[in-house]
Amino acid sequence: MDIEIEKHTKEFVKLMSYYKCAMMEIETKLNVLNEEYSLAHDRNPISAIKTRLKKPKSIKEKLERKGLEVSIENMEENLTDIAGIRVICSFPEDVYTLAGALLQQDDIRLITMKDYIAKPKENGYRSLHMIVEIPIYLAQQKRMMKVEVQLRTIAMDFWASLEHQLCYKKDNEFTKQMADELFECARISAELDLRMDELRKSVQKQKAERGED
Repeated sequence: MDIEIEKHTKEFVKLMSYYKCAMMEIETKLNVLNEEYSLAHDRNPISAIKTRLKKPKSIKEKLERKGLEVSIENMEENLTDIAGIRVICSFPEDVYTLAGALLQQDDIRLITMKDYIAKPKENGYRSLHMIVEIPIYLAQQKRMMKVEVQLRTIAMDFWASLEHQLCYKKDNEFTKQMADELFECARISAELDLRMDELRKSVQKQKAERGED
């Protein structure tokens, strides 16, 4: 099947709407956690939440790279990142706090987790990636849907966004010197996260000494 044709069919549109519903479910959970954390600690751990559905062309290309027939069945069974949520957090600790709180919920099932914060990629990329499965409740059935959740700090997101712009322009030749400079920028962003986290701890210590929550 051609995914460019498939996208206009009822079956494809229905499946994509299910992925959208799954993203909405997780986004709601994250917003609730953010509100709870704000009440308890007088600050919000989430700076922003971004959602995206993979485009039909990207779905087709990824299935073909895997050597799979382009079909609705293979989309659902073999791709785990059709629906994606990116959570931008204030501090590294917030990344792990939110991830842990989300995974504790009994309707969330963790499929895979890759911690690129503890072990960054070779180019310096840092983020926590999770593939989770969540139920969506329809009028006549319950469906389990997969969603990719990425959690990263503001500094990590800043670096990753600019890295994508620099490295994925087709007419650009990215040299080793450029790659080395990009890695150094990643190191600086990691250092910034650590220094900001130390400032956060100092503020918390002052509040505790004053007897504030």
